[in-house]
Amino acid sequence: MTFSHAPQEPVTTTAPDSWTVRTIDEAEIPAFRQVASEALNIPLARQRIPLSQELIDSGRALAADLDGHIVGTTVAHPFTMTLPGGPRPVAGVSAVGVSPTHRRRGALSALMRRQLADLRSGNEAVAALFASEGGIYRRFGYGPASRAGRVVVRVREAALRRDVPRDPGLRIRLCDPEDVREQLGSVHRAAALERVGEFQRDGHWWDKVLSDSQDQQDGCTGLRCALVEGDQGPQGYALYRVKQQWDEHWVADSRLWLREVYATTPAARALLWEHVLTRDLVSTVTADSLARDDALYWLLSDPHQARTTVSHGLWVRLVDVRRALEQRSYAAPVDMTLEVTDATCPENAGRWHLSAGPDGAHCASTDRGADLSVDVAELGAAYLGDVRLGSHRAAGLLTEHTDGAVERLDTALSRSADAHCRLVF
Repeated sequence: MTFSHAPQEPVTTTAPDSWTVRTIDEAEIPAFRQVASEALNIPLARQRIPLSQELIDSGRALAADLDGHIVGTTVAHPFTMTLPGGPRPVAGVSAVGVSPTHRRRGALSALMRRQLADLRSGNEAVAALFASEGGIYRRFGYGPASRAGRVVVRVREAALRRDVPRDPGLRIRLCDPEDVREQLGSVHRAAALERVGEFQRDGHWWDKVLSDSQDQQDGCTGLRCALVEGDQGPQGYALYRVKQQWDEHWVADSRLWLREVYATTPAARALLWEHVLTRDLVSTVTADSLARDDALYWLLSDPHQARTTVSHGLWVRLVDVRRALEQRSYAAPVDMTLEVTDATCPENAGRWHLSAGPDGAHCASTDRGADLSVDVAELGAAYLGDVRLGSHRAAGLLTEHTDGAVERLDTALSRSADAHCRLVF
């Protein structure tokens, strides 16, 4: 996937504040990585931003340039992400950073404006990112659209319910993840289609998931894979590390760090969680990112044993409001006019008449009176169906002109499952 300009040579634009925002070439990848690492406090050796030749050639890696030196970075990965309604093209924004020596001088604003302008000319109506500092991205129209939990389970206090689904035809084996990469890809492709927010991974992203260098292990074992298979092939997997520890009384106190778990059937999912929670000598299992409605909470006899710290997940930006609203599905009929404000993309600003339902959606510019006035950031926050506009109304962040408009739109946008993206990009 490429932008319409598809540059052969680096293309430059000069921002009003004198920053030059331009594409990069292959020779500049080391300098680009260096700035991104410094800005994000990531050791260069551990930075694994996929920067393929295709990404460079298509102009999706942008740099803020000052006097011939890269001082700011951003990338827009071309994802196929599951949205309400199915897989859609989504720009996965990443590596956003400015050198510590050039902060607060307009470089980030110039990068964000250029990136959004490029995206509007392309195929993606929606952009998404993980925010290191949320206050930054709301200024550019992104809203926090999903939440995830860091979960800690003390296994001696936890047990699965007796009635969890079982399939005697399933078997589980422990293997080197690289040896079963194809099976992992098969499971993930199917599972990602069922979870809004997940994107389909190519080889670059699997390299990141399965990376297992010595500096990542921090005293743990190498990455392990528990693979569940049946007569129809692979049905689930879990990737994890274990760190051997003993308490002051020499009682086994090892920790298991779960990288990810995916399954295509309930029985495979239950078998994986049983395997993880019953590893010998392990006292604590930690998963850094689980969906708030992950099956684990319902598989445990006592859900309180999944001690959870919730934080924001994906932030969403409607790059093209009309196209974004038309390409998603709706749980219930809705017919209303939205008055949208958008300080960064003025093409989105104005009144939009949305007529949508389970059979499709149509959105068009209109001069009708508004039922609801909302900023594009609040609309992006609600787009995946996790976040309710009602909470934004309570905070005074939108204006309801027609009684019941917020409830009707929230109902139409709602989904039965939470949005979640496990892999931070």
